[in-house]
Amino acid sequence: MPPGTPGLATPATANATDSPVLDTARRAREAATLLAPLPRTARDGALLAIADALVERTAEITAANAEDTAKARETGTAEAIIDRLTLTPERVAAIAADVRDVVALPDPVGEVVRGSTLPNGLELRQVRVPLGVVGIIYEARPNVTVDAAALCLKSGNAVLLRGSSSAYASNRALVAVLRDAVASAGLPADAVQLVPGLSRDSVTELMTARGLVDVLIPRGGASLIRTVVEGSTVPVIETGTGNCHVYVDERADVDMAVDILVNAKAQRPSVCNAAETVLVHEGVADVFLPRALEALAAAGVTVHGDAAWQKAGADVVAATEEDWGSEYLSYDIAAAVVPDLDAAVAHIRRYSSGHTEAIVTRDTTAARRFVSLVDSTAVMVNASTRFTDGSQFGFGAEIGISTQKLHARGPMGLPELTSTKYVVTGDGHVRD
Repeated sequence: MPPGTPGLATPATANATDSPVLDTARRAREAATLLAPLPRTARDGALLAIADALVERTAEITAANAEDTAKARETGTAEAIIDRLTLTPERVAAIAADVRDVVALPDPVGEVVRGSTLPNGLELRQVRVPLGVVGIIYEARPNVTVDAAALCLKSGNAVLLRGSSSAYASNRALVAVLRDAVASAGLPADAVQLVPGLSRDSVTELMTARGLVDVLIPRGGASLIRTVVEGSTVPVIETGTGNCHVYVDERADVDMAVDILVNAKAQRPSVCNAAETVLVHEGVADVFLPRALEALAAAGVTVHGDAAWQKAGADVVAATEEDWGSEYLSYDIAAAVVPDLDAAVAHIRRYSSGHTEAIVTRDTTAARRFVSLVDSTAVMVNASTRFTDGSQFGFGAEIGISTQKLHARGPMGLPELTSTKYVVTGDGHVRD
């Protein structure tokens, strides 16, 4: 594609007339070029400098965060959201510890995915390389600012951070700390940048900076993700919402099923891997429903159920069509009784967001059938949906959970922040 092709801005075409967003992207592109060939020791050194700087400048960070939380309370923001927004000295210390944990993770850059010597003597290697410039568009939690920057730097990428306006003061302070630390370690400060502007226009510019930004990763609610997926000309790795299901099979251990359901729903209901619907085989419903209703009520959960669930519990709210497709992110759950496993799978296929589904059963044949028929990023057998998480999977950290099928699917660790290239080594080889 020739330079200057409309919609494909490149560093060579960027100039002084660029908007602040495009200028930021151009500088990120230049930083990515410098960052990619650096050895692991250089990138790890920058991460250690970041961890130290976060602790040393905690007072500066929490003061900025106090501005955001005060504004949130003035505008009537729910306390649960304010809690996600809040940074205390203890939380800053935990974020710094998480950065140090990233340092200890294996370096994906340069890893040989596969290799061989071809019959003609050419040596072929497919190796991992950084994606380049990664844009993150996310909501609320300022800890994501540091998490995303650390993972991108570890994998050799420059990062453009576009958080929500509700956390702007916090993110600005955090990025200042990150940039100073990165520069002190000898890396280009522009490897970490906050996208300028608080309006939707700045988001739109980031989404259309094709050729300067290699990939966008949206993290947040359904509306944010849909906006980025539908409006971006930059390639997007879609991190999906979580309408997750628990199916209790006819041959389930009822005690186990109740424990798994309550954990999946109530252990932390505001996250994407929390269960939002429970489906119960009619063969075990008479035993399971009373036990489940008692346990869910004790956990503070409101059940939105079908006729069978309403008959079993006086406090059950009648489920609507909207309930089956809802990601509540609250102490609510949709509930239905189904005639068999295939009916459960059909319900999941219709309403699931493709995140995580679970089956509770002692029947290995039923478990295998469920696993083979359900097409989600993760399928749990006799385990809570809450385990779909990078750290729980042993990846050490994650940038998000992808519900798409191209490039990355499921919890995205460091390898998912890389692409690959082929290195072919010959000895004067020419093709006949």
